[in-house]
Amino acid sequence: MLHTIEVEIDAEGQVHLLEPLVRLPPGRALLTLLEGSLDEPALLAEAALAEDWLRPEEDEAWAHLQPGKS
Repeated sequence: MLHTIEVEIDAEGQVHLLEPLVRLPPGRALLTLLEGSLDEPALLAEAALAEDWLRPEEDEAWAHLQPGKS
C-alpha cells in the first residue's frame, strides 16, 4: 500500500516530517520535490485580482477602514 507523507526540507537538506508518526516502516521510499512555494496560486492570481482592487469603486467601498480617507 502507498502512503504519502508531507515533509519539509531545511536549508541543510535535512528532511523533517510535518506530522508526527510513531516510526517510519523499513523499506524504500520516493521523494518528490515540489517546485515553487505553497502560496504560489495566490501569487499567480494577484495580477488578475489587482485589476479589480485598483478601481476607484473599491477605494470607496473600503474607505471606512482606512483612517483619514473616509
